[in-house]
Amino acid sequence: MDQKIVFLTFLGMLAVTYIPRVLPMLALASRTLPEPVVRWLSYVPVAVLSAMLFPALLLKDTSFNFEPDNYFLWAAIPAFILAWRTRSFFGTVALGMALVAGARYFFG
Repeated sequence: MDQKIVFLTFLGMLAVTYIPRVLPMLALASRTLPEPVVRWLSYVPVAVLSAMLFPALLLKDTSFNFEPDNYFLWAAIPAFILAWRTRSFFGTVALGMALVAGARYFFG
């Protein structure tokens, strides 16, 4: 590929990812959002994380996987409870990793 095409592709990708992030910040920097909007926006990170996480936990080859060998799903349940109770990101990740590692070690 020609260096000019690569560079123009890079600039295009930069514009496509940078502009949608900067425009809302510039438009809302000097404004105070109404409380319902702020409350609604507070759910966005949880919704996005759930949308990425649940298919990885529940699906295998386009079908639901509730088998005993789905270590990620079974480790996610106590990790979710810990996260809900303590709000500790590090503790949740550490517990989930330890449970998956232990399940792989003891059960294959």
